[in-house]
Amino acid sequence: MIPRLTTTSTSISISISHQKPHLFFSPLKPLQTPSLSLSTTDTGLQFRRKLLYLESLNVNSLKALLKNPQFRSSSLQTLQSVENCLISFGISRSSLGRILDMYPLLLSSDPHLHLYPVFDFLINDVQLPFPDVSKSIIRCPRLLVSNVDHQLRPTFYFLRKLGFKIDCHTTVLLVSSVENTLLPKLYFLRSLGFSDSEVVNLVLRSPALLTYSIQNNFKPKLEYFLKEMKRDLKEIKRFPQYFSFSLEGKIKPRHRLLVEHGFSMSLSDMLKVSDGEFNVRLIEMRLQLIDHL
Repeated sequence: MIPRLTTTSTSISISISHQKPHLFFSPLKPLQTPSLSLSTTDTGLQFRRKLLYLESLNVNSLKALLKNPQFRSSSLQTLQSVENCLISFGISRSSLGRILDMYPLLLSSDPHLHLYPVFDFLINDVQLPFPDVSKSIIRCPRLLVSNVDHQLRPTFYFLRKLGFKIDCHTTVLLVSSVENTLLPKLYFLRSLGFSDSEVVNLVLRSPALLTYSIQNNFKPKLEYFLKEMKRDLKEIKRFPQYFSFSLEGKIKPRHRLLVEHGFSMSLSDMLKVSDGEFNVRLIEMRLQLIDHL
């Protein structure tokens, strides 16, 4: 199912069309005669060469074989063609190893069928500058294992209708399901009392909102914001980045310090600064309070 969202300056209109897009080693056998077939020995040597090749890239060979059994029978040339393809688009060998370790399915992929279409999409549809293509892949390697027609392009059209200009910082959103990921987050924000246009403005100002979990991020932080901090939702409209900060590591400790001293700060002043600067501001506020006594 591919959701389509059309926007105006004041509303989100949603319509949905129903389209269904043991690891083991065989020991090498010695040659019996010079005329004997070398296939068994050759296969073993090729297999070992592939493992050594993976090691040179810092790829976990056991994980690769478990997650991609086809790699065992694929040729070393296939792996090299994947490397050549990715390097030709500016991806360094160190980044290449990390990408292949994360997504071992790429080890047996056909660049012409699976990789070049992704690059073509990023360059021609999204219109990323060439240097930004490698930045996008390094930030979000999952792009390489996402189908262009059934995943990337529909999400791209959806985001573009919302008003997004996709760049190397927001290409990560392209791997999200419109129906299962993006729309539920938009609906959740709207359920807080925001209008459709306000929701769109929030995510355009802070695209990372669309990457956060509703259950693990939005709900606990919102509950703390409303029940413990007793603040108005208008503050989140002004500072949606609130959801990007750690609840346990930053939001709660800083709020408790402010409450302990009877002080108040805007969300941005409370959260955007370093721990050192926050403590300096706290001391300054305490000094000002003393001066007024």
